[in-house]
Amino acid sequence: MRQPVSILLRSLFSIACLTTALAPGAAGAGRANDPVKTGRHAAPSADKVFSKAYIKSTMVKVTQWQLNNPKHAPTDWTNGAFYAGVVAAYQTTKSPLILDSLMALGQRTGWKPGRRYDHADDIAISQTYIDLYRLKKDKAMIQPTIDTVQRMRTVPGREVRKNGIIWWWCDALFMAPPTLVKLGVTLNDPAYFQTNDLLFRETYERLYNKTEHLYARDANYLVNAQGEGKKESNGKLIFWSRGNGWVMGGLVRLLSELPKNHATRDFYLTNYKEMAERVVSLQQADGLWRASLLDPEAYPGGEGSGSGFFCYALAWGINQGILDKATYQPVVRKAWEGLNTLVSAEGRVGWVQPIGADPRRNFSAESWEVYGTGAYLLAGSEVIKIKW
Repeated sequence: MRQPVSILLRSLFSIACLTTALAPGAAGAGRANDPVKTGRHAAPSADKVFSKAYIKSTMVKVTQWQLNNPKHAPTDWTNGAFYAGVVAAYQTTKSPLILDSLMALGQRTGWKPGRRYDHADDIAISQTYIDLYRLKKDKAMIQPTIDTVQRMRTVPGREVRKNGIIWWWCDALFMAPPTLVKLGVTLNDPAYFQTNDLLFRETYERLYNKTEHLYARDANYLVNAQGEGKKESNGKLIFWSRGNGWVMGGLVRLLSELPKNHATRDFYLTNYKEMAERVVSLQQADGLWRASLLDPEAYPGGEGSGSGFFCYALAWGINQGILDKATYQPVVRKAWEGLNTLVSAEGRVGWVQPIGADPRRNFSAESWEVYGTGAYLLAGSEVIKIKW
């Protein structure tokens, strides 16, 4: 992804300003712990890490680093999550540079989703298009998404033929449901809500474990009635933090849009609350969650993207009065402090699980992905609203 020259110049100028503002001794400066031992960075003191000035400046820094270090095709699912965070960064900071970068994305892609009309990954980027349409009111910014979703609703595709349901992996619940619900709200057309209800419920019935209150990644991670199937080395079922983080993030983005009087809203709210209660019990001492939620020792490094999405989702629940503040605010506090130990001085979010159906044991402080950045930005956009 190449930025237009004007945007790159403005980006370089802004980075120079931020470098000065975030130098050692300035608010928000990162002071590294021994990298050989921890691979982490020292978060600023509590009074700084929760200050609005620190959160805004760090969100801008993290956004700019990622924009200047692009990865994957612009419409890739990874960038769908990243640009959701970039929109949140713009809404939080009102940075004209960030808005310019968002508009440049749409101009570069022609406001088109990915090529696979029936694959949730390929309409994740459309959430950003819809958000920008709400600012600019240019129908050309969402018409390709409308056309793609209409085809998905009417023409059975490869995903259903191959997997039986269209959203067959849990991460899809971040990619597609918010897009459909945003379209329904934007176009004042409840048919989009009804389509989402049907498809979401299919995924829920297949992958949601009603005892553990967590989602299996896909059908390959389900166990049969005799308890046979994939398990972790400690004998526990396998539930990835990244996938469940994506689900909780998707639920938040769906609930933020879905009308209060929609008939199935309570279904989504109950799913969100059950997951929130469960993931709180799985947070580790450093404030982060591990890649394997029920076997944290299997992958002992704190996983940045799942932790970011959990922080985002829980902070949102506090801000909406849905989650009990006394119970959940300490969890969010630890999570935000932990997330900020993953941010390098230049703004790279590390300790992010690489792409794949399961973790690789070698992810580390040097492992970064654009969706980890997006998760951090989404978390910051809600943490900043909490009254500490």
